[in-house]
Amino acid sequence: MAVVTGAGRGIGRAYAFLLAERGASVVVNDLGGSMEGAGRNTEVASTVVDDIIAAGGSALADANDVATTEGAQALIGAAVERFGRLDVLINNAGIIKWAGPAEADAENLERHLAVHVAGSFNTACAAWPHMVAQGYGRIVMTTSTGMFGLPFNLSYATAKAGVVGLTRSLNTAGAGHGIKINLIAPAAMTRMAAKPSADIAALEREAANSPMSPHLVAPMVAFLAHEDCPVSGEIYAAGAGRFARIFIASTEGYVHPTDEPTIEDVARHWAAINDETGYSIPADLMSWSIRFMSHLPTSDS
Repeated sequence: MAVVTGAGRGIGRAYAFLLAERGASVVVNDLGGSMEGAGRNTEVASTVVDDIIAAGGSALADANDVATTEGAQALIGAAVERFGRLDVLINNAGIIKWAGPAEADAENLERHLAVHVAGSFNTACAAWPHMVAQGYGRIVMTTSTGMFGLPFNLSYATAKAGVVGLTRSLNTAGAGHGIKINLIAPAAMTRMAAKPSADIAALEREAANSPMSPHLVAPMVAFLAHEDCPVSGEIYAAGAGRFARIFIASTEGYVHPTDEPTIEDVARHWAAINDETGYSIPADLMSWSIRFMSHLPTSDS
């Protein structure tokens, strides 16, 4: 049984359909607002549910606002009440309001954080007790290659990078409960990537048959949501027929031989600090700390 947020359009809709085709009961959550998060339309989620049921699947529509604690709890509560359990949570809901440093203000940032970060936080926390109780769960969060940087996506990139930290921390907590949490960075043509003035209906028709179709992202997400998923805490990019891992790594760096390194020492050894030879990929904060501090003498030495 799966809950998919932001499943009324685009990529989320593709996720919901693929899961339903493979036999999962799906709760289709979508507030039905604009790309910038304004408004509400319950028909957006219910239309997808009608299509899934018409194709022989099992689905429930939900229009709760996951950016609020109450909305997230109501969503998860409705899913468990209807289907008896919760196996999969896919956090796909998002907004974007393009703005760079000169235009972005506190409201712009808060709006992005509320949907992307708080929405993912709220639903994961609401689902957590159910997954712990059954000793099983799969959560797929949505980040973005937008966090690599673009001139006018300041708040969006900030929020998407925040979801990475959220996921990595949840991963450490879920390891002992059979809960695996991973991230997807989709590459697809959706209204999120379009100009505000774009004809969304025309864009969706064009996307359906293009190399950047949302349905080409769905196989990776369905695999990460599957019981056989072999990883947790990882980031994967998917789209246009390509699937790839994105990871956070640390170089070996430079160790200064005395207790008083100077600015000049940093400058002199800049190449060694940045040398990617022998980089490591930390599983969590503790594994990074152990490696980073490995040059220090131990208490019994």
